[in-house]
Amino acid sequence: MLIRLLMTLLILGCPMFTTIALANSSAFTAKTTDASGVEMTLDNARLYWEDQIDDTTFVPHEITHVPVKRGTATMNVKFENIKHIDVKPGQADKGTASLNISLQNGKSGEFPLAKSVSLIGDSDFGQIKVPVEDLRTIVFTKNTPIESVQSQSKTK
Repeated sequence: MLIRLLMTLLILGCPMFTTIALANSSAFTAKTTDASGVEMTLDNARLYWEDQIDDTTFVPHEITHVPVKRGTATMNVKFENIKHIDVKPGQADKGTASLNISLQNGKSGEFPLAKSVSLIGDSDFGQIKVPVEDLRTIVFTKNTPIESVQSQSKTK
């Protein structure tokens, strides 16, 4: 329903309303520390990966949840529920990184990443893309609608 409304507004030439509606959806800021100890702040943070269909075709994916494995199941932990993530680097024999995820409600657990993904977002200097395996800590903050619009207008 929301997608139909946004498409209608876009087709009818109401980009201002579309921008505000999109800003209200799920814009997050991520504060990170990488393996070198460098701290970064990413506005409009999301996770990204590409599926390769053939030699020249890739399908990009951008999400605001963390795909982790719990047994054989894939679980998607929403950014808005996450308080803090500690990333343990993957080992050659075990594959992807392991995430110790602390939730806003006080619960926590350790899970392997379901797939290799990168955290992407915007900084004052341009877009940042860093593999999650190269990070050590991630803290997500949900932006207010005004912060979201300001963040989107900085990148244009």
